[in-house]
Amino acid sequence: MVSRTSAIRIGLVFPDLLGTYGDRGNALVLEQRCIRRGIDAEIVDIAAGTALPDSLDVYLLGGGEDDAQVMASAGLRASRAAIDRALGNGAVILAVCAGFQLLGGSYEARDGEVLDGLGLCDLDTRAGDARCIGELIVSPDASLGLPTLTGFENHGGRTRLGSGVSPLGTVEVGHGNGSGNGAGNSAGNSAGDEGLAVDGILATRVVGTYLHGPVLPRNPALADLLLGWVLGEDALTSLEDPVIDALRRERLHEARKTGLSAKRRDWDLARG
Repeated sequence: MVSRTSAIRIGLVFPDLLGTYGDRGNALVLEQRCIRRGIDAEIVDIAAGTALPDSLDVYLLGGGEDDAQVMASAGLRASRAAIDRALGNGAVILAVCAGFQLLGGSYEARDGEVLDGLGLCDLDTRAGDARCIGELIVSPDASLGLPTLTGFENHGGRTRLGSGVSPLGTVEVGHGNGSGNGAGNSAGNSAGDEGLAVDGILATRVVGTYLHGPVLPRNPALADLLLGWVLGEDALTSLEDPVIDALRRERLHEARKTGLSAKRRDWDLARG
């Protein structure tokens, strides 16, 4: 177990800009899963226009509308050096939707205007023809040892990962980084080696995803993964979550039914 003399500091980055889909819930889950284990934790709100400190343990970036994303991008770029120092000191980043897009080099809007990103990860995003909306199921990278991830997506971007960059996982139902309706659908480098649509990005101490819900209330194992990266896996005792487990089963069941219906519809349309 990693010895600590201070509380886990959970940074909620620009919640006034990147908090469209209840992303504060991710911070609350991390805080409560620490408290339930007797680990001190505190949430630190970092308002827009404020420089990011390099002393936090977790940095959470959420979803946001277009104008808010532009303002958040400028603030993140201004704090790039602090983010690099934080990662070098063992911090972790969870970035969702707009926050995930801002990890990359750029976002190209439909009118051709380009928004510069943080440039932390090798990925780029461009606006698609239609929004990707609905339940999203992701089979995470096997190295993480996580169960299937469940969430809700609502985004217009199509994200392409650079060569050699790993996604968080493959898409079972939904769109993720690309534009398909599930396994077998892809969009350029948004697809994995097997031609499956993928979601998010997985880098050293960095997770990006299109999973809302918010993602951590719906996937507490992912919350524990992030905390384990900060504290060490041995620091995390097991927690019983019967209500959350029941919710996860219900959401996965319903999403798979919806996904199967969408595939059958597409097959029927393809056959004419």
